[in-house]
Amino acid sequence: MRIYNIRTAAACVIGATAISVAVMLNGCAESQKVAAKSGAQLWAENCQRCHNTPSPSTFSHEQWVTIGMHMQTRAQLTEQEKEKIVAFLSQ
Repeated sequence: MRIYNIRTAAACVIGATAISVAVMLNGCAESQKVAAKSGAQLWAENCQRCHNTPSPSTFSHEQWVTIGMHMQTRAQLTEQEKEKIVAFLSQ
């Protein structure tokens, strides 16, 4: 019985480790996808899907920063995505 419990525990640890590695590698792949996209692409994919977006000249840089912080939470954007979108809109 004890050997069975040790084997079961070892299998659980190996399985959990494998899942953790897979999740981390997927996260890296997602980060690379974001890094490859421009602020304009991210803006089109993330902002226009929910509502009509205003012209970039509608708001000042400071206002876009505030809007970016708000929308980062609502649209579940990463910090990198938010920064790229705000930089694009502030041009």
